[in-house]
Amino acid sequence: MSETSPAARRPAGELEASVLAALWAADGPLTPAEVQGELGGRLARTTVTTILSRLHDKGAVSRSRAGRGFAYSPIHDSAGLTARRMRSELDKQDDRTTALARFVSELTSEDEQLLRSLLDEADPAGTQGAAGTVDGRSPWSGTTP
Repeated sequence: MSETSPAARRPAGELEASVLAALWAADGPLTPAEVQGELGGRLARTTVTTILSRLHDKGAVSRSRAGRGFAYSPIHDSAGLTARRMRSELDKQDDRTTALARFVSELTSEDEQLLRSLLDEADPAGTQGAAGTVDGRSPWSGTTP
């Protein structure tokens, strides 16, 4: 039995990302054979079927009967999937405050401003306080607003 060298292995998630990209580009649900064709036939159909089944188990794709098998559709677009993954990681944390604080402390100033803007849009009445300040300091970067 031959072993695959670490250099020859694909990065984790690369196959799932390729399959999702094919589904996002499609006009409708795709069968594993159709996904295989969209990927240029470089993967075995059984491999594509396994990836699609795993994506279904993770809640990333839905499936409907198509003949004797299934046709698959993405549940989220790329941004939605990223948001879902971020939420999933946050849900695993016992100390959400620290996890969020560390996340926002590593944001670029542009991303921090974007996040502030999105939070303000989500709370138009301003019930969360002035732009999320605490004692006149930004909870995001330790700076004053």
